Amino acid sequence: MAELFSFTLLLTSALILISILTLFCGYRAFIGPTVPDRVIGIDAIGTNITAIAILLAILTSFDHFVLVGLVLAIIGFISTIAAANYISESEVIQ
Repeated sequence: MAELFSFTLLLTSALILISILTLFCGYRAFIGPTVPDRVIGIDAIGTNITAIAILLAILTSFDHFVLVGLVLAIIGFISTIAAANYISESEVIQ
């Protein structure tokens, strides 16, 4: 029973830490001095939200959060590629 409590405490503290780090990434996304800094901040927010969804899936044993995390990761990857293309060529679609 003590192992389950320590595992739950570990997951809860990881959720809190990632949530705080997501707030810091939000600061970088809104206040970033350049456009690439803002893109990196938004990409980090997407990655952190994916990690939060996966940790919630482990903590609550609700398997649908894993699918949500995978979809968020795919959307984040595609949006990062589009933003990088826009920054480098100033066009979203060629």
